[in-house]
Amino acid sequence: MSAEAIKLDWRCRNTWNKSAKNTAWCVLGCSIGDFGTILYFQVSEISFPVIAIMILAIINGLITSIALETIVMMKQNFSFINAFKSATGMSFISMISMEIAMNLTDYLLTGGAILTLWVMPIMLIVGFLTPWPYNYYILKKYNKFCH
Repeated sequence: MSAEAIKLDWRCRNTWNKSAKNTAWCVLGCSIGDFGTILYFQVSEISFPVIAIMILAIINGLITSIALETIVMMKQNFSFINAFKSATGMSFISMISMEIAMNLTDYLLTGGAILTLWVMPIMLIVGFLTPWPYNYYILKKYNKFCH
């Protein structure tokens, strides 16, 4: 860890609150595509390898998160191009870590690509907690945020 990261004030309540809001939007966007993909394969009973479903769920989660973030920023008077660039740029690391954490949780608890009412909240909590410190760091250090 760099000396700069160590000197960063990790006790700022306002930054934690703002980064929590940003992270929650990201979880919402990611979970729509992720859960939707898993649910589709679960309901349709299409025979497809679990790893392939999970990879497709991650990709769709990234797509829906970028779409949602772009729409939210456009409602805040960002141009489409600036909203899209921001959604794909600053928050992409956050989204990838969130998606991997959610799908790894699903895999470890259910064997993968299985949505149940008991596993979904756990996936969402893990998906939220994983990128939240990173989002705090980016917001605190660069004052960059998505929403």
